[in-house]
Amino acid sequence: MVKRPKTGAAFPRRRRSAGIQVGTRLVVADNSGAKEVLVIGVPEVKTRLRRIPYATVGDVVVVSVKKGTPEMKGQIFRAVIIRQKKPFRRPDGTWVAFEDNACVIVTPEGTPKGKEIRGPVAREAAERWSQIANLATIIV
Repeated sequence: MVKRPKTGAAFPRRRRSAGIQVGTRLVVADNSGAKEVLVIGVPEVKTRLRRIPYATVGDVVVVSVKKGTPEMKGQIFRAVIIRQKKPFRRPDGTWVAFEDNACVIVTPEGTPKGKEIRGPVAREAAERWSQIANLATIIV
């Protein structure tokens, strides 16, 4: 009999540094009209009862626009996290941290709403989201 590794909610597939959680305010790095958003949910995260769901670079979160143009304010969108302040470790052993928490607002299909992205984009987000990588000027 071959021993298989345990998987499931208590044993995530990949280790993640929880840099963003529900209630975190993020800077919007694209030109969609929103300036600042509040994370109100993390879809597809299964965790323990009453534990606050968290996300990291490259994950999708549900956000509410707090600052921006009057038509965008109060709207609810999905966004992809492209930067986080909390240091996270890459498989090659290097640690990466950014100076702000930032996201890009996307449509339900995953295409960005804006046409340009300001600032650097983490490699983890660019690998998972090719359309964000096409708009990025700097990939770190």
